[in-house]
Amino acid sequence: MEASSLRIPYNNKNRFYAELCSEISGILDSEWLMNFANFSALLKQHLPDVNWVGFYLEKEGALILGPFQGLPACTKIAFGKGVCGTAALSKKTLVVADVDQFPGHIVCDAQSRSEIVIPLIIDNKVVGVLDVDSPLLQRFDSEDQKGLEQAVQLLMAKTSLAQIRF
Repeated sequence: MEASSLRIPYNNKNRFYAELCSEISGILDSEWLMNFANFSALLKQHLPDVNWVGFYLEKEGALILGPFQGLPACTKIAFGKGVCGTAALSKKTLVVADVDQFPGHIVCDAQSRSEIVIPLIIDNKVVGVLDVDSPLLQRFDSEDQKGLEQAVQLLMAKTSLAQIRF
């Protein structure tokens, strides 16, 4: 995997994600939309071998495209459909080693081969998901899941349900 611009090498994932979370803490502000945009940009900048990082946000029972980094993407996903909709419905992180093997996978970028999706939850309500895609098979593992879930917790600690309006 190519080197990250963080000082800690990616091959030491515990330290890498600790430093990434420190950087995330430094960019968070009181405005949710700005935080989501900068969060996706920071992940895209520092995570090696990813081709899309962004958010889908809940609106009227579906997920709509939010701030992201990468190629244009699907604009609306139903709860329970594809990896994002399934993670949202189950309220559980999904790590998919090979998206072609995921029943009902929605192809937005044909280059994406693996994916991790983390639900965004406030007061037990799913307000969206973080979606990270890679052109490599089996790109994400349990250490990535733990590190990204910690990063999302930092983001969600600065976000209230009342703030998310669009």
